[in-house]
Amino acid sequence: MIKKAVLLILIILGFNFSINLSAQELSSKSKKAIKAYEAGETAFRFQDYPNAEMFFKQSIELDPVFFEAWVMLGELYEKTKIDSSAIDAYRHALAIDSVIYPSAYYFLAELEFGTGQYQSALDHFEKFLSFDKIPRVYEAKTKKQLLNCYFAVEAIKNPVPFDPVNLGHNINTELNEYFPCLTADKQVLLFTRLLNDKASFTGRQEDFYVSTRKNHEWNPAKNIGPPINTYYNEGAPTLSVDGNVLIFTACESVNGYGANRSGFGRCDLFISGKNGDNWTAPRNLGIPVSSRYWESQPSLSADGRTLYFVSNRDDDYDIYVTIQDDDGVWSEPEMLGGNINTEGYEGSVFIHPDNQTLYFSSDGHVGMGGMDIYYTRRDSLGNWGEPINLGYPINTHKDENSILISADGSLAMFASDREEGFGGLDLYGFNLYEAARPQFVTYLKGTVYDETNGQKLEARFDLTDLKTGEIAVRSFSNKGNGEFLVCLPTDRDYALNVSREGYLFYSENFNLNGIHSTSNPFLKDIPLKPIRLGEKVILRNIFFETDMFDLKPESQVELQKLIDLLNKNPELKIEISGHTDNVGTPEYNLELSKNRAKAVNDYLVDNGIDQARLLYKGYGESEPIDTNDTETGKANNRRTEFKVISQD
Repeated sequence: MIKKAVLLILIILGFNFSINLSAQELSSKSKKAIKAYEAGETAFRFQDYPNAEMFFKQSIELDPVFFEAWVMLGELYEKTKIDSSAIDAYRHALAIDSVIYPSAYYFLAELEFGTGQYQSALDHFEKFLSFDKIPRVYEAKTKKQLLNCYFAVEAIKNPVPFDPVNLGHNINTELNEYFPCLTADKQVLLFTRLLNDKASFTGRQEDFYVSTRKNHEWNPAKNIGPPINTYYNEGAPTLSVDGNVLIFTACESVNGYGANRSGFGRCDLFISGKNGDNWTAPRNLGIPVSSRYWESQPSLSADGRTLYFVSNRDDDYDIYVTIQDDDGVWSEPEMLGGNINTEGYEGSVFIHPDNQTLYFSSDGHVGMGGMDIYYTRRDSLGNWGEPINLGYPINTHKDENSILISADGSLAMFASDREEGFGGLDLYGFNLYEAARPQFVTYLKGTVYDETNGQKLEARFDLTDLKTGEIAVRSFSNKGNGEFLVCLPTDRDYALNVSREGYLFYSENFNLNGIHSTSNPFLKDIPLKPIRLGEKVILRNIFFETDMFDLKPESQVELQKLIDLLNKNPELKIEISGHTDNVGTPEYNLELSKNRAKAVNDYLVDNGIDQARLLYKGYGESEPIDTNDTETGKANNRRTEFKVISQD
């Protein structure tokens, strides 16, 4: 890029603007002023900015209308990031001569835009474009900046609700706190703190801290400790909705410092799981997620197998997504579409637990300047919509990033260096306005245990959308204590299957049509039954039309789980039983239940299960498990079960 000092000389020589002046024909007639100006130019060229400033000021004192001296003083202040003084200098220059150097309007407008003076910037960008001949490189940028100015002016006229509250002294300190992560139940907060560290070559070191919530207050944050935190930097984390999986960025690991921290590039992504209250040794996610490039700022979706992150592997900082298959292998990362990624910088990506709303920061979309925060929603075909700016005053002319939205969608967190804070970056929370909130999400929380002895168990959770047959969530309960938390995006009908080798699976149905929220979650401990003679399982996701025995398509999800169980345990023989409520005659109900049990039996046989391993029987209304005096009780009595009748 041509330096503005050189560009000014070219313009004065007649380049672009046909001004018939020579390089020696400066606007000042004062020899002393010109001598001081030339001394300032020399100092500026050698980056001796203090003396350059002194000489330019001297030339202006000797000749207050010395146009070129004001312009050079403006560039000096711009280069040394004294924006207010740079703006003042350019304005003085243009007040002296408004036509000889049109590019001054561009430089002035850029500074005004960068300091939030949007109307002035808009006026000066438009003035710059009004000249006949302007440098093309600035013309294209100006047209883009005008869109930003128009947006910013209107955004300020129509501010969104925003009232940030500091999270308090138990979280924030005089140091920098940023990149917050929150579990779906809002009980665990994990974040990055930048510590002073004399041993580090930068004098600073990033570590993770964690706080738990009690009586609506955050407890004092504690260092998460080894094996996660080391004497190197750990930053930009993402926490699974249940708090049992942590993925983070480590950037000093190319040469390795321990078996689990060797890297492929400058910054790689590492993963650790929780066993009880302890974290396992982190391991690199490996190729193809980690690469010889820079990978950072991960965000793990609530389904437990979709990971968004930022990488510069395509010569730009863009958002990528990778999906983990059933064998735990991550797919080749794909860049999100062009409506999200731009030629600018995209980062601080956050996928909400609804798995449909994505928040991110960018300086490439129309906005207020710097990094703004945007959100986009996925449509029914899986495509991301056009990003929407969160608006003013959430976004300003400064950089905004690292936003987090709670599972219930009401609470947002971000880092800011506001004057009223404790020092440096602090974490703040605010109520996110309605239009920018994600889809409603509730959750199921509890403990998995062995029904026979109460032992806490690690088990696999599959939450499947019954309409699409797609797995919405796949996760595991905590290996050490059996605890789990599964997010349930609402307005859908789900089949939940909890399984573990050596046990019969657990079946549950969640019909969440309508609005549900985390203020009323499902709290339920889940018993798993060892595979043994006589044990029964209620198949809560087998569906029939009223008074009919044709299987509904939604039943296929549960039937496949039963097929998988039988295939993994070839010695197993089962009885399939049908049950009804007491509506209708006992004879009718007995026949209906028999036909429904047979329908399940036939489906299994049609899908490869040997008939010799299956029996089916109808029990009608003879074995109720609930009252028939309520609609809920009747629904519970209308069921399909299977029972282990042989393990030989």
